[in-house]
Amino acid sequence: MLEEKINGFIAYCKVAGFKEKSIQTLSLRLNELNKFLKSKSFKNISSITYAHLSAFVADYSFPSVHIKKARIWTLRQFFHYLKLKGYIQENIATELPYPKIEKTIPHFLTIEEYNRILRYCSAHSHHVLGLRNLIIIMMLGLLGLRTGTIISMNIQDLDIVSGLAWVKEKGFIQRTIVLPKVICVTLQKYFYLLRKRQGPLFLSKRGKRISTRTLQDIFRRVADDCGIDKHLHAHLFRHTAATHLNRVAGTTITQHVLGHSHRKNTNKYTHLNPDHYASYMKKHPFMSL
Repeated sequence: MLEEKINGFIAYCKVAGFKEKSIQTLSLRLNELNKFLKSKSFKNISSITYAHLSAFVADYSFPSVHIKKARIWTLRQFFHYLKLKGYIQENIATELPYPKIEKTIPHFLTIEEYNRILRYCSAHSHHVLGLRNLIIIMMLGLLGLRTGTIISMNIQDLDIVSGLAWVKEKGFIQRTIVLPKVICVTLQKYFYLLRKRQGPLFLSKRGKRISTRTLQDIFRRVADDCGIDKHLHAHLFRHTAATHLNRVAGTTITQHVLGHSHRKNTNKYTHLNPDHYASYMKKHPFMSL
């Protein structure tokens, strides 16, 4: 029923600059919508009502709250496209409310856990791949870089003399970050072993740009060898960088380092600092015997 319009919408998204991951989500959810509508024997788009969309979001295949949210976002985008093309008169999907997702405190590595990982990677950094892994762990845990940023980094994007790096963030945003001296010193050793002046910064064993799968393998091996009982992934290191940085520098600096455009995205890392809390409680007038 919707195959032709879905294909047109996906092509529109590619031209409009949607990220690949977003396009994959849109395609997946729209295929679900198409199956749902086929089961209801719809003949044309104009017969779709708000009640039908609501039933698809809430009931089809027993979705989780995150899938519901993804479906609503997809429907809003898709029906906006249909309205632009003149297939429908109004975007009824805009009336669908996003489900409330309970906020949770992000998981992060303790200082002891992160230092344990750094010691392990440092002990195995006598060759180029080991040094590569150490730099990746340092950039993730100290700068809070995302997976896509790590993978897309090139040698020519770094100036270790000035301590600066030009990185690509999600949403096609480019920005400049300051590199800590410890990373610059380690990069200098890495460049000496790599013997290249341009091209991908992090290479696989085959000499190709590192992939997400390779990063996952690195994290899995490090977690097993270090005895870390947490699932290591790039965002866990990002949470770790944000949490510990916020405790010493505050939200303004943390927001700049992480590259958040909105302060609310940084505020979720403002966990209660136990040291500050203990200091306050000692001074509290009602806490003394």
